[in-house]
Amino acid sequence: MTPIRPLSPLAAGQAALARGEWTSAKRHFRAAIARDDVPEAHEGLGLAGWWLDLADVVTTARQRAYKMYRQRGDRISAARIAVWIGWDAAAFRGEQAVCNGWLQRAHTLLDGLPDAPEHAFLAVREGVHALLGDADTDRALTLANDAIRVARHVGSTDWEMVGGALRGFALVTAGDVTQGFRQLDEVNAAVLAGELSDPVAIGLTCCYLVAACERARDSERATQWCRRLKRFCTTWGLRPLLAVCRTQYASMCVWNGDWAEAEQELVTATRELVASRPAMSGEGQARLGELRRRQGRFDEAATLFESAGDHPMAALGRSALALDRGQPAKAADLADRYLRRVPVHNRTERAAALALVVRASSIAGAFDRARRASQELDAIAHDIGLEAVRASASLSRGQIAAAAGDVDLARREFEDAVDLFDHAGAPFETALARVELAQALNRLQQVPAAHEELKRAVRALSSLEAAFELARATALETEWQSAASRARPARATDLSQREREIVRLIAAGLSNPRIAKRLFISAHTVHRHVANIFAKLNVRSRSAIVARAAALGMLGVLKS
Repeated sequence: MTPIRPLSPLAAGQAALARGEWTSAKRHFRAAIARDDVPEAHEGLGLAGWWLDLADVVTTARQRAYKMYRQRGDRISAARIAVWIGWDAAAFRGEQAVCNGWLQRAHTLLDGLPDAPEHAFLAVREGVHALLGDADTDRALTLANDAIRVARHVGSTDWEMVGGALRGFALVTAGDVTQGFRQLDEVNAAVLAGELSDPVAIGLTCCYLVAACERARDSERATQWCRRLKRFCTTWGLRPLLAVCRTQYASMCVWNGDWAEAEQELVTATRELVASRPAMSGEGQARLGELRRRQGRFDEAATLFESAGDHPMAALGRSALALDRGQPAKAADLADRYLRRVPVHNRTERAAALALVVRASSIAGAFDRARRASQELDAIAHDIGLEAVRASASLSRGQIAAAAGDVDLARREFEDAVDLFDHAGAPFETALARVELAQALNRLQQVPAAHEELKRAVRALSSLEAAFELARATALETEWQSAASRARPARATDLSQREREIVRLIAAGLSNPRIAKRLFISAHTVHRHVANIFAKLNVRSRSAIVARAAALGMLGVLKS
C-alpha cells in the first residue's frame, strides 16, 4: 500500500482556504513562505488575512506577491493582485485615488492578453465604483456586461454570476426594477444551487441583491435573502461581507418599523467596520444616523452624519435634519446639492432627495422649485412603479397643493400616500402622511375624520418611539382639543356644583374673600374656581360671567 504523502504547506494552505478555515490557512501559508517563498504563498496569506480583517497582513502579503509575480513575468497574476490592492486601498484606508491607480495598473498589465477571469474581476470592481462612488448606472451596466461576456468566454461561472448581480443592481438603481430583480433572483438561485465556488463571488452576489432591495424598498425580498446570507456568512466566517450587508438589511428594518432590530444590527456592524475597515464604516454610521433622526435624537444623528463624511445617505440625512430643525431653505439647498452629484438616470437614488426638495420648498414658499422637483419625482414614480416611490410622489403633490391652498386636492393626495405607504410596509412614513391628511381634513371642517387620522398617527409614532414627530402630533392634537373647547358654546352643565355656587355669589355682588368666608374655603381656592369658570364660559371678567350665566338661563336655575 502506497503511503499518503502529506500536503505541502502551500497546498495545505490552499485546501484550508477552500474549506473557509482562515486561521489554519494563514498558518500554512506562513510555513510555505518560510520554506519556499513563492508568490502564491504570499497571495494566499493575503486572502486569509483579508477574511480575518488583518489589514497589515493583507497589505504586506499582497505587495510582496505583486512584486514577485512581476519578477516572474506573470502579468495575469500581477494584474489580479493589483485589483485586490486597489480594493484594499479603498476599503481599509479610503484612498480612492490609490485604488484608481492600481486598477489602471491592472488594465495596463492585462492589455493585449487573451480573455481571463482577471478581466472580469477588474470590470466588476470598476463597475461597483461607478455605481456606488459615481452613481453612474450607464457605466456600471457597460462594465457588468463586459464582465459577463469575458466570464462566459473563459468558463468562469463565479465571475459570470457576479457580473450578473452587478448588472441587476445597476438596473434596479436605474429604475428597471422588474428586469433587475429578475436577474438578481436568478443569480442568487445559482448561489443556493451550489453553482459558485469562490466565497468572495458568493458574498458579492448576495450583497448586491440586498443593496438593490434597499434602494427599491423591497423589504420582503430583502428579508428572505438576508436570512440565507447571514447563515452563509456565519458558517464560512465571512465577517467583512456580513458587516456591510447587515447595514443594508438594517435599513430595511428601519423602513419596516423594526427599529430595535435595526439598532442591534447597525451598532454591531458599525463597530466591526470601524475596527476592521474604517473607510467603509460610513455605511453603518449614515444609516444609524438616519435611525437616530427618526427617533428624534438629533444631536446624535448630526454627529453620525458628520462621521460618515460624504456618504450619500449622510448627505440626505443632513438635509432631512435641517428640515426637522425648522430650516427648510437650508434643507432644500442640501438636497439640491446631493441631486447635482447624482445623474438623472440614477432614478431610485434621486427619488428620496426630490421628495425632500418638495417638502422643504413648499414650507419655504418656493413653489416653482417644489413643482419642478415634484414633476421629476412623478416621472420616476410612473416609470418604475414602486409603491414606495408612488407614495412619496403622492405625498409631495399633496404638500404642494396644501401650501397653495387647494386643500381638497391635498386631501386626496394624502389619502393615496397613506394607502400606498401602508401597503409598502412603512409605518413611520404612513404616520407622517396621516398627520398631513389630518390637517387637510381639519381645514375642510371634517373634524371627526381629522381627529381619527391624527389619533392613528399618534398611536403609530408612540409605538415606534419616534419622539420628535410624536411630540409634534400630540401638540397638534392638544391644540385642536383646546380650539374645540373654546369654540363650543358654554353650557350650564360645564360647571361643577361648587362652581355654580360661586357663579350665584358673583351674581349677588360678593368678592372673592366674602365668597371664601361664605363657603368656608380659602381665598386661593375661590380664585382657582373663578379661573376655571372664566375658561369654561370663555369670558374674561366677573361681569361677563354674570351676563353669560344669565344668557344661558343659569341664574334662574341657581336661585333657590
